[in-house]
Amino acid sequence: MSKRFTVVTVALCAVIAFLVGLIIAGEFTPSPIVATAPRTFARPSDATHAGAVAALPTVVNFADVAERINAAVVNIDSTSKGSDLRDPRYYRRGDGPLEGPSPRDLETPRLGAGSGFIIDRDGFILTNHHVIDAAERITVTLADGRTFRAEVVGTDPAIDVALLKVPSSHDLPEAPLGNSDELRVGEWVCAIGNPLGYVHSVTVGVVSFIGRKLFDPSLDDYIQTDAAINFGNSGGPLINTRGEVIGINSAISSRASNIGFAVPINQAVDILPQLKTAGRVSRGYMGVFLTDVTAALQRSLNLSASHGALVQDVTPGSPAERAGLHTYDVILDVEGRDVGGNEDLIRDISARHPGTVARLGVMRDARKLMVPVKLAERPAREEPDRDPLDSGTRPRPAEPTVNVPLGLSVRELDRNFAGRLEVPDSVQGVVVSRVDPAGAAFSAAVRRGFVIMEVNRRPVRSVADYQRIVGAAKPGDVLAFYYYDPTLAQRSLVTVTVE
Repeated sequence: MSKRFTVVTVALCAVIAFLVGLIIAGEFTPSPIVATAPRTFARPSDATHAGAVAALPTVVNFADVAERINAAVVNIDSTSKGSDLRDPRYYRRGDGPLEGPSPRDLETPRLGAGSGFIIDRDGFILTNHHVIDAAERITVTLADGRTFRAEVVGTDPAIDVALLKVPSSHDLPEAPLGNSDELRVGEWVCAIGNPLGYVHSVTVGVVSFIGRKLFDPSLDDYIQTDAAINFGNSGGPLINTRGEVIGINSAISSRASNIGFAVPINQAVDILPQLKTAGRVSRGYMGVFLTDVTAALQRSLNLSASHGALVQDVTPGSPAERAGLHTYDVILDVEGRDVGGNEDLIRDISARHPGTVARLGVMRDARKLMVPVKLAERPAREEPDRDPLDSGTRPRPAEPTVNVPLGLSVRELDRNFAGRLEVPDSVQGVVVSRVDPAGAAFSAAVRRGFVIMEVNRRPVRSVADYQRIVGAAKPGDVLAFYYYDPTLAQRSLVTVTVE
């Protein structure tokens, strides 16, 4: 009996020792018990299973990310003799007013603060244009306490990017740059900067939206994130899980504390050569106002093209006018490369040098044309100082308003209205005097003060013309309104579906 007990004991000890050895070696890991529903489909192949496992998300340790890149993030102090709305402490807002020092302090010399990051050992630093705009002295402080005087190499106010330079050093830390085109909504990111003077603060969030339009719809391509961004974060890096900079923190919303916006790093990288050599950015310009070809526009305007960029307006004296482009032209390609839509065309033209010729494939009234356009330099965008429709005393309508089924009230375009809002003589039509919130036109973003010039390419010269065209429409019909917006001095198209 004792002999049998001894044999069993030795065998058990051997088995236990063997299992312990496997666990220590890492070759055997007990699997947790997971309750699953019965499988009713075929088992995937080993390759498919391996791919699914590889696709599972991994845990991100932003402590490691911050540790690797924090040294390359700098604090920027900008000093000017007098302050105005360009003071860096007037932080740009995505959809609200600027905030900062009180107006009585505007003439007092002051110090502004922002962030930036070193991109190479030559001492180049990326930040926002509004951080250093009008600054006469710029001081850069590194994470290790070293301080340098910085010079402005170049700026691009159009996308709010500036390039600075400090004396080169072999031990300057560098922030690796990523590819913002690969960014996805829902991806984890972190921001490093100096919010409210709290230097080198790290916040974490996700990408909420890609391609947000805030200030200039033709160029803006902002990354929206809920990673906390505050005053002083301007110019700091937005970083992906691999520790690469994929954006430059630039703006926040005034309506929420967790909505921030960053300039995609690819936009900044594209203009670096011009900033370094010329100190500014020159972009190609045609002088057209565009929109995408939609199913509604194709149906209402009888367009033969189902894609491309539709010309809504041509600027007088612009390259587009000299080349003979017309309203309702659809630009299909540039130098044979297909144009998917409005933004695709703008990026292509903006990337070309002024003075070069762009050959456009254009569809006009079912005819394909080749239109060469010699590009000019894109002018600086002018901000409207006020909304003429919402300032002062509004004159009473010269004609009685007429209600129409779309929820619009219109009146004749009188001389008083045209003169007060500087409506060009070439603009003729009827003025929208009221928009019913329950009407079909309200959802189409038709606003009071618009001058409706055409409906489905049919001229509107009076209220009677407008009533005749709109009154003949049936439920389900799509009407394309070609209008002039006095607040933007711009002609545009909008579609309204008759209910």
